[in-house]
Amino acid sequence: MNENAIQSNQSLSPPASHFILSTCTLWKREMVRFLRAKNRVVGALAFPVLIWIMLGFGINNMFKTTGAVVSYGNDSAPQAIGYLEYFFPGMLVMILLFTAIFSVISVIEDRREGFLQGVLVSPASRLAIALGKILGGASLAVGQALILTVLIYPLVGSIPSPLAIIGVALSTIIIAISLTALGLCLAWPMDSTAAFHAIMNIFLMPMWFLCGAIFPVASAPLPMRIIMYANPLTYGYTTISSLLIGTDAQQIPLPLAATIMTVFCIVLVLLAARIASKPRKDGI
Repeated sequence: MNENAIQSNQSLSPPASHFILSTCTLWKREMVRFLRAKNRVVGALAFPVLIWIMLGFGINNMFKTTGAVVSYGNDSAPQAIGYLEYFFPGMLVMILLFTAIFSVISVIEDRREGFLQGVLVSPASRLAIALGKILGGASLAVGQALILTVLIYPLVGSIPSPLAIIGVALSTIIIAISLTALGLCLAWPMDSTAAFHAIMNIFLMPMWFLCGAIFPVASAPLPMRIIMYANPLTYGYTTISSLLIGTDAQQIPLPLAATIMTVFCIVLVLLAARIASKPRKDGI
């Protein structure tokens, strides 16, 4: 009798292969869905690049002349850099943010269209569903950010060392996972894309504006500087900026920024998994 109960419990527990298959299937769906939606590709890439070009060329000479940012390269003496180079890491973070937003909106759309209900009643666990969404959105964001870095950054800045390039790639992955997990935490309880866009405008976009992407933390007024230091995205941006262009404009040590960025990522992934594991009031 006890053996039958044990076998029954074992049959109810999905094996690891089912978990991996469910996660990979949802990850693949995000890839296919993104490539088929040409407007998403254009929207996620074109807007950040346009912002970078317009702000970069508009402020570049003034920014370089005032010496607002100092770069420490191979030379011992600091060198002033232009705004095109300074704003480039901010553009990468914006691409990661936009791609994360577009990817998690599909959660709301899938629930409205009935696809999510079908997935939730399948043997796939809610944790696998959450991870599939997070990894799908993060993969798209990282791919776009790295492609633009390879194509554009050599035109405006010096090529960093191989070790720095590896660090930038790892930082991009961690930030992409963090932002996608954050977006999933916000989108999962919602039924309206309009409500999510409102949250994006009052919460996600200010996170980007106040991460040091547009102006250095060190040059901000004290009240705003406190908010920027409390913003977790500041440390992700600082990590990419320090590795890519070598600036210390944020006055945050690189090891500290990398540590906070990693902890932020772990906390958000666990929070997203917890939110997705609990059924909503409507059961889905």
